[in-house]
Amino acid sequence: DCDGLIVRSATKVTADIIQAAEKLRVIGRAGTGVDNVDVEAATRKGILVMNTPTGNSLSAAELTCGMILSLARQIPQAAASMKEGKWDRKKFMGMELYGKTLGILGLGRIGREVATRMQAFGMKTIGYDPIITPEDSAAFGVQQLPLEQIWPLCDFITVHTPLLPSTTGLLNDSTFAKCRRGVQVVNCARGGIVDEGALLRALQSGQCGGAGLDVFTEEPPQDRTLVNHPNVISCPHLGASTREAQSRCGKEIALQFVDLAQGKVLAGVVNGQALSSALEPQTKPWIALAKALGVLLQTLASPVKGSVQVSTLGVPLQKAGSYLSPAVATGLLEGVAQKDVNLVNGLLLVQEAGLKVTTTHSNAVPELYSGDSLLQVTLQGTPSSLVGSVQGSTPVLQELNGANFKQPVPLTGHLLLYRAKAANASTLPAVIGLLGKARVQLQSYHSSCAVAGEEWSILGISSAVGALGDVKQHVTEAFQLTL
Repeated sequence: DCDGLIVRSATKVTADIIQAAEKLRVIGRAGTGVDNVDVEAATRKGILVMNTPTGNSLSAAELTCGMILSLARQIPQAAASMKEGKWDRKKFMGMELYGKTLGILGLGRIGREVATRMQAFGMKTIGYDPIITPEDSAAFGVQQLPLEQIWPLCDFITVHTPLLPSTTGLLNDSTFAKCRRGVQVVNCARGGIVDEGALLRALQSGQCGGAGLDVFTEEPPQDRTLVNHPNVISCPHLGASTREAQSRCGKEIALQFVDLAQGKVLAGVVNGQALSSALEPQTKPWIALAKALGVLLQTLASPVKGSVQVSTLGVPLQKAGSYLSPAVATGLLEGVAQKDVNLVNGLLLVQEAGLKVTTTHSNAVPELYSGDSLLQVTLQGTPSSLVGSVQGSTPVLQELNGANFKQPVPLTGHLLLYRAKAANASTLPAVIGLLGKARVQLQSYHSSCAVAGEEWSILGISSAVGALGDVKQHVTEAFQLTL
């Protein structure tokens, strides 16, 4: 019966649970990782998944720094030796961090927090991130280099990436062989980023001088060989285990639920970035336009098959394709799909329906159109093409199948569209007469320029017409839709 569900790391939200929760609309993870949530199953059902990406950043960064310090001075091993009644000063000879090079793989929130803290110890920080620009990382003191250049330069390496196919086994036999002998490795991110078998072999050969591990491929690890190695410092996944982080994450996810209910801009969206954009005042009308163009294309070209191209035109829409293409997809599936379609699952369901939605962008807007931004939706390989924009907060249609409208057409309410010979002056009166017989009022009228002797007319009407049989006797083709 729940509309929302909030969990921490121990609770598994499986596909079976998601399928059984008929009213569920949002899942919140009080923490960063969503490994315990079946995000694909949630997306398929149109359920939004959110996390708290900043809630435990400081705690994870501080634990990483503690691991680096512990590796440099063998603090846990020395403490354990003291508890055994020993006084072995020579065995625990350490190293200074000053002047050493720290390689940071992943320069997001946690990576940059680690960088600034370890710079205070006089460490040189280098790193790699495929998303963060070198200019941005230079601002917090990290020189970005290609991975192949990083391996041989580092005294310490710490990883702060999500676990993806591209990051699984990022440190492996091959990369360890390229590292400086005795390199120290820290993983407080996700188990599997460091190949545990390769790490053990590197430790045994001396190629790796020590490792600080807070995460493992299997948790808790059944094979204790790595944990029991004398040069390994390990913790039971404590990255977010501080009172402050737990409190912060709990408050943040609760506030994010409140923001969602109140229609405010969302943070921490995992699988519905388009939905997050839909709540921003400046993007709401563009998402409404994209959905309307999808509905209109489905009406004109039903059934839509093949490839649909979503083109954004104009500098203001440079990054809009990521949220406008899902909106077009929801329009294409409206009234067609068997499942509830929204901005979370639109692209997935449209793909399963056999449609391919592609996105392109151009900063230039043709002089033919007014305004600095346009959205074009085209069914490739057919004449079906729509061009729209936003005037004020109203989505409008500017072109239909190559025919430009003399005045932009508001895409709201009940609309009757027909194509007829431009020279036939009796068509409009005949259609208006049929509307009158059906007790449907004409509220607006827009016509396009003529193409091949025919023009499109779009009528705003008070209610849908029961059937279009009588209208079609006077025109080439006719359609109606409600937006």
